Amino acid sequence: MAEIRAWNRAFWLWDLYFALGYAFVTILVVASSGRPGDRLVAIAATAAIAVLYVVHGRRHAVLGDHPGHTAAFVAAASLLFLTATWFVPMSTYLLFVMCPLVFMSLPMPAAAPVVVLLNTVPPVLNGLRLGSLDGWRDQLPTSFLGLGLALLIGTYIHRIVAESDERAALITELEATRAQVAQLSHQAGVAAERGRLAGEIHDTLAQGFTSIVTLVQAAESEVDRDSAKVRHSLDLALRTARENLAEARALVAALSPTALDDGTLTEALQRQVERLAAETGVQADFHTEGDPGGLPTGVEVVLLRAAQEALANIRKHAEAGAVTVDLCHSPTGVTLTVSDDGRGFDPDAPATGYGLRGMRARAEQVAGTVVLTSAPGAGTTLTVEVPT
Repeated sequence: MAEIRAWNRAFWLWDLYFALGYAFVTILVVASSGRPGDRLVAIAATAAIAVLYVVHGRRHAVLGDHPGHTAAFVAAASLLFLTATWFVPMSTYLLFVMCPLVFMSLPMPAAAPVVVLLNTVPPVLNGLRLGSLDGWRDQLPTSFLGLGLALLIGTYIHRIVAESDERAALITELEATRAQVAQLSHQAGVAAERGRLAGEIHDTLAQGFTSIVTLVQAAESEVDRDSAKVRHSLDLALRTARENLAEARALVAALSPTALDDGTLTEALQRQVERLAAETGVQADFHTEGDPGGLPTGVEVVLLRAAQEALANIRKHAEAGAVTVDLCHSPTGVTLTVSDDGRGFDPDAPATGYGLRGMRARAEQVAGTVVLTSAPGAGTTLTVEVPT
């Protein structure tokens, strides 16, 4: 029984109370005016209750959860108690020990009837032994007062124990919930970190490798015709490979983009635009307005990655003749705009790549927004706004 196990936390107090109560009743029985034989039987009965409790009842009936042992213990202790009261009525003071013991051993529906019997039967036994029940009527008020007090205390004890067990169960559930939340938080953190690394790899290494492949293919197509173009393409491929290597090292070291290590965001964007012009031959222009100082590193990373993704898409898909990149700083935020006059596309069509989705996820991390405007044959404009 769960409510009984709640006694375990401070059970030594009950053991002390039981010992003092038993010693007090034994002294009363010894000092009573009854016959020596009756007193000896009463002392033996109360001693048997104490031995039965120490040897069996304490472990199996009170602290344990064994209904069979509990019923046998309560029945045996009750019979011994009634035996003691039959020979020495003063033994009824043992009720101060027996009633709590019954409430501790049995659930409330079973304990209450037993306590009623223990409080009402001794006066009847005493009357029968004396051959008259007249004295029993005089003892009724005292018996019912003691019974009511015992039931009240027993009910209070069971309620307190039940509340303690409920709190213990809630604490256990809370600890389990905390462990589950910690596990889910860890899993979410792992998923977020995987998503972040996927975005980093897509925005840097994958784009760099795509650029290298494009440049090598261009060199292959000119290998038998124009050695200068071949050398130029290979030089660009080598530079891109070195930058990719630097980006890979930065990812391993969990650093910011290497493009920002060598200068400001404005300078990094300028280099990206110049590289696009050198690799594709399109007319690429970069403009900036406002004071570029004071941007957090996280915002700079988002804007740089957005520009890299947009320029990579232009390089692979747009077939554009002119590209414009604008970076506008204002007191309320910063806006990056990348426009091209290429073939465009339907922005409502299902997207299969990670680029735009990753770009939006990055922008959301800094409370930013991404707006894409395009139409077949009308070019594409990407706008990234981040408040500051």
